Amino acid sequence: MKRQVPLVLCFVFGIVMIFTQFSPHSFSQWTYQEVISWALIIGPFALVLATVTLIQTHTARIRRRTEHWQYSFVVFAGLIIMVLIGIFLKPQNPMFEWLYNNVQLPMDATMFSLLAFFIASAAYRAFRARTFEASLLLITALIVMMGNVPIGDLLSNDTASKARQWILDNPNLSARRGIILGVSLGVISQSIRIILGIERSYLGGGD
Repeated sequence: MKRQVPLVLCFVFGIVMIFTQFSPHSFSQWTYQEVISWALIIGPFALVLATVTLIQTHTARIRRRTEHWQYSFVVFAGLIIMVLIGIFLKPQNPMFEWLYNNVQLPMDATMFSLLAFFIASAAYRAFRARTFEASLLLITALIVMMGNVPIGDLLSNDTASKARQWILDNPNLSARRGIILGVSLGVISQSIRIILGIERSYLGGGD
């Protein structure tokens, strides 16, 4: 029974949402908006569940003294401070805004800036001209990069920009559309499997 109810709900809501996308009737649109509203209501409960999972994970790390377990205390400190300030002093409080602008945003910027080094490392490994495909990728990347910087146009008299734009408008756009088409077909196939109850991994595995 624990599995049958979610399967029935998934099937019903899946079919209903499919029909709402193809029916212009007012009742269909009302149903769509109602389901979206319920999804927004369920969202905070999912956030609470994620917070509980985060607490359980870091509590286990502290208890087991795993690698870098001391940083779990930093997670708890940040979580508690921001929650208390947000609840009792409101998010419009200058202290809350100061913490967000001077702690949260710089940490986000640091994390994403570190990703640039990982991307550069991956690009270096991918652009090694050992095969024809890798050589073609390397040449294309160099043309696009030269077209994105002013010195490229200065050296080639706008030829780099035109070549870059042609690459983006033709081979790159064609490849992107092919990828999006493949991903869309995969999403449709997976959605049908979930609606029909063939794919049940979201229930925790098993039949």
